[in-house]
Amino acid sequence: MTSALQAGRDIRPLSESDAEVYVASVCFKTGPPGAAGVEVERLVHDAADPQTPVTVARVREAMAASAGALPGGGMITFEPGGQLEVSSACAPDLPALVAATRKDLAAVENRLSDAGLFCGPVALDAGRPAVRSLEHPRYASMERHFDGSGPAGRTMMCSTASLQISLEAGFDSPASTGAAQRWARLHNLLPVLIAMFANSPFLHGIPNGWHSNRQRTWLGIDPTRTAAVPRSEDPRWGWANYALDALVLCIPSEGLRWDPPKGLTMRDWLHGKGPRPATLSDLDYHLTTLFPPVRPRGFLELRVIDAQAGHDWEPVTAIVAALMDDEQAADLVADACAPLASLPDPMRTAAREALTNSALAAAARLCAEAALNALPRLGADATTRRLAEDFIGRNTARGRSPAQERLDLWHKTGSWFAEPERREAYVDAN
Repeated sequence: MTSALQAGRDIRPLSESDAEVYVASVCFKTGPPGAAGVEVERLVHDAADPQTPVTVARVREAMAASAGALPGGGMITFEPGGQLEVSSACAPDLPALVAATRKDLAAVENRLSDAGLFCGPVALDAGRPAVRSLEHPRYASMERHFDGSGPAGRTMMCSTASLQISLEAGFDSPASTGAAQRWARLHNLLPVLIAMFANSPFLHGIPNGWHSNRQRTWLGIDPTRTAAVPRSEDPRWGWANYALDALVLCIPSEGLRWDPPKGLTMRDWLHGKGPRPATLSDLDYHLTTLFPPVRPRGFLELRVIDAQAGHDWEPVTAIVAALMDDEQAADLVADACAPLASLPDPMRTAAREALTNSALAAAARLCAEAALNALPRLGADATTRRLAEDFIGRNTARGRSPAQERLDLWHKTGSWFAEPERREAYVDAN
């Protein structure tokens, strides 16, 4: 008899060679640059007492209190520690993406406010303990897996929030719009993007010298699933090897414990070393447990950017899209990022120093100028352009990241929830 878990799953045994071909064939779906999506994660706090834990159940109840789908077509999901995530629908271009996500986030913030809740301004919870409130065998297995190497995994699951931007992979061609070229371009940008948008300078309630403690946390987690995919001539096969060599995080079953045998990789499992033969469904599930800085899911999912305060998700999304999708900007990006290859561990340096590092600051200024010039060509409206100019003017052009603004406010007020007085009221052009 077919179990409920097996229903709808491909349970035929899978060979290693078939697995490699499958992963390589589905990682890039070819198409012209332009289409985009965004996932805006938020740490949620109680307005009366921001340090009290807010569970997934309470956030879910707040969202359910106002019936109906989000007005821009996005979807709400929840992370294990109570973080709220708004995932946009895929949009054909940047202006459509921004317009829809503005509507979704406005609706979400209104629902939270009605429930006495608000979104925190940083990307790593600086005060509350990392406690999981979402019960699911996947997250229980994940927690046990990460706990074996320290607290970073639990912190990532329960206390961090990011801004994930998804972009079209590109064409199957050697041109600048080709998938392999766009994959390389985005990887070259990673240190600049981490540094420009660092927004988590606190750990355990105080500054600890890092500008992106969220990225620092990710750097401390199982590298078989969080490190960057190694460079290769053909990134499709590089990703396939990465995926098969990663440790298996969990094996869905009828029971409550989904823990795999210790040290089991997907390649081991395909060789018959797992508790049962591996199937295509198992491989598909395994791919959802891999979290490299850029994850190929048909499109390119960028995962290194800290969650931003307030409306700053919009200029950050626009800047990234401009640097990737405008060909004139892309040419300037290549020159701007080239010197960063000489940095010791560029991503770690970016997370620790952000734009206090002179090489990263110089590259970021060039990228910012290129992005501002590209936004009109991408059709960005006046509000997006104004917000991008404001963000760059108060941060990048001054060799600063949002983390330094948060630090300034903390030194002035003693609170990392404080909001800057000078920020303009957000005007929705739509």
